[in-house]
Amino acid sequence: MTPEYAEIVAIKAVGWLAGADERILNRFFAITGATSDDFQRVAKDNEFGSTVLEFILGHEKTVIEFCEYSDLPLDAPLLARQALPGGNLPHWT
Repeated sequence: MTPEYAEIVAIKAVGWLAGADERILNRFFAITGATSDDFQRVAKDNEFGSTVLEFILGHEKTVIEFCEYSDLPLDAPLLARQALPGGNLPHWT
């Protein structure tokens, strides 16, 4: 995946999360420590897209929901996160 397409996936992820139901948003806020004000302030920040992708990748059901909503293959969030800065971590599985 190219870095440019990875950025598009990350933007889609932020948009999806912004419109997600309360249970997903509340889990995001609980895990990241962010607030709704933080979300609105940094939603356009490129690094924030990486944070959202990492959140999505942390829960299989969330990956499926995001990918179905965005019409993306199930590996798109992982490939996108790997293509963005800081995402080139080794896999231990």
